[in-house]
Amino acid sequence: MAAPGPGPGPASAGGGRWEVVRKGRRPAGGPGSRRALGEANAGRPLPLAAPIATSDTIFELGFERTLKKQNKEQVPPASAPEQLHRKQHAGKSAKKPSVNDAGVKPGKCHSLEEALRALDLADLQKELDKSQSVFPENPSVWVKDLASYLNYKLQAPRSDPTLSQHPHDYPYCLVSKELKNIIRTLLGRSSSVLELFFDHCIYTMLQELDKTPGESLHGYRICIQAVLLDRPKIATMNLGKYLEVLRSHQNRPAKCLTVLWALGQAGFTDLHEGLKVWLGVMLPVLGIKSLSPYAVAYLDRLLMMHPNLTKGFGMIGPKDFFPLLDFAFMPNNSLPPSLQEQLRRLYPRLKVLAFGAKPETTLHTYFPSFLSRATPNCPPGMKKELLTSMSQCLSLDPLTFSVWRQLYTKHLSQSSLLLNHLLESWDSSSKKVRQSLQETVRSFKVTNEELVARGPNSDQDMAACDAACKELLRKMKGRGFPWSRLLLVLLVFAAGFLLHDVRTHGSFQASSSAHLLRSSGILPASQQAWQKVSHCCFEGYRWLERSLPVYGSQVAAVLQPQLELLWAKSGEVALYASEQCSALLSWIHDSLPWFIEWLQSQVPDSLLHFAECVRELLLFLVRSCLLPLLECVAAVLERGWKHCVDSCNGEVSWDCMREHLTSFTYSSWIYLQNTTIAVKNWALAMISGH
Repeated sequence: MAAPGPGPGPASAGGGRWEVVRKGRRPAGGPGSRRALGEANAGRPLPLAAPIATSDTIFELGFERTLKKQNKEQVPPASAPEQLHRKQHAGKSAKKPSVNDAGVKPGKCHSLEEALRALDLADLQKELDKSQSVFPENPSVWVKDLASYLNYKLQAPRSDPTLSQHPHDYPYCLVSKELKNIIRTLLGRSSSVLELFFDHCIYTMLQELDKTPGESLHGYRICIQAVLLDRPKIATMNLGKYLEVLRSHQNRPAKCLTVLWALGQAGFTDLHEGLKVWLGVMLPVLGIKSLSPYAVAYLDRLLMMHPNLTKGFGMIGPKDFFPLLDFAFMPNNSLPPSLQEQLRRLYPRLKVLAFGAKPETTLHTYFPSFLSRATPNCPPGMKKELLTSMSQCLSLDPLTFSVWRQLYTKHLSQSSLLLNHLLESWDSSSKKVRQSLQETVRSFKVTNEELVARGPNSDQDMAACDAACKELLRKMKGRGFPWSRLLLVLLVFAAGFLLHDVRTHGSFQASSSAHLLRSSGILPASQQAWQKVSHCCFEGYRWLERSLPVYGSQVAAVLQPQLELLWAKSGEVALYASEQCSALLSWIHDSLPWFIEWLQSQVPDSLLHFAECVRELLLFLVRSCLLPLLECVAAVLERGWKHCVDSCNGEVSWDCMREHLTSFTYSSWIYLQNTTIAVKNWALAMISGH
């Protein structure tokens, strides 16, 4: 047990002195002794692995003192009866556990669930209270006692180091609500030592793996998950130290995977910290055969649990991104084909994380590495990805063109591939890219001429670049005749000339345009055509005015029974449709979580982000436009229905509705007639100049 701080309570209880308990002794006290709690700290030395560069804090407080003491523990001095009781048992081992089970070590349960059900929470709380009362100013002892107690009691069959057959939050997901409250409360009181406690749990797990057979590690795993659930940054404070641990235990996969599992728990709470862990300790060991499967699987699960990638922007830079690109696309690397294919599926999301929230300002920093990899001997899949990425850099970041011009002479073969790719995708490129590309291609053409002038031995790459530049310049010049623009210019010119002519002569009738139209016969013909159209429209209106009421009443008399029957059937159909829609909505509500989970695993995050934006836009339109419009329509319909009921003397009948329909039709035709006559008079006035 670690030495307590200078607390007045325990010291004063024994005359103000500390007593050193040597080997073969134990603190007495019958059922109240703390041997089971202190077993992991007193009877189990915690040596630090030799290759680890130790820091003063962790080594001095957690490991060096334990190595020096070797079962010596500073405890408060006991009273006289307790000392007599200790002398009677001086020959017994101090390692023997003595919690309330009479010193019998609990046997392994068949499963962790069974061990958690058998855990006595009252006894745990009692022992933690005793630890806090004996060491009131040393919270590191409290949390170590918690981890030791849980790991001592939760003896179940060991799982694989990464718990790959269980959910990501196993075993913490099995912990009851009451035990979680106990753990959180104690961790909250010990917030100043949680970093040391996290290191203690990991190193103790590594030491247990050295033992044959060692204890199961479920208690330490639960404590690690509880710490990182609220403080995920603790895992990323000393990643360099844990990377050295991985390198020193490279031939012990179980230890390495245990460390990776413990550090990786931070990512399931915070994407930023999870990416920091992956880039700091998992990417450097990605080529190791025994560690690569877990590294790729962890990255897959991390990105699946955090579909919103915006929280991870800024974590992946060019230094980290391009090794991932090589692992994903370069054949014959240290990854097996299955892991390489899995990493290739994750590559689009890694690319989004690398480019960040503002790719228009960062992509020019990625372009040199893309360009240097695009060699003619590059694998087809990787070549396609490189050319697509370079086109994206050129279209989004204008500074990429200046970077390309600086690198052109040193990367002629790569530039020829990119120029030919731009030539093939010319029709789909934007106008902005074409303008910037035109300046760049002209610069390349001048550079090609200078290279040819320096010596007659021009290589094949420069010749390919020159041919591609000439073809691009030809495409830029041969865009075809702009007929649409010419027609638009002519139309605007004709309208302007007509307005100027009318304003100059005072009226259209006295204008030169009208004189030209009269002399050519166009104006008389158009006036005669207008008169015929007006006459036909007027006659048609008169016929409708005479016949519509008669035919309307006849149609109403014939169709009234059918309309009433149709109205009744429509009500039944509407009721049936509403029931079916209710059942369908219920089914959709039950199936929606599964569908969303499947959709998130199949659809790229960029599309999900776009769908989320569209959803927000639709919700805004519904709340801001559609709902107010529907409320206005409902209010208008309500007022109209009230007016209709009032006009029918409180009783709506078919005869009353027919009268209203006839009146409405007649008034509509009158309004249409007056409007037509007004438009005709205005047109005649414009033509005649009056």
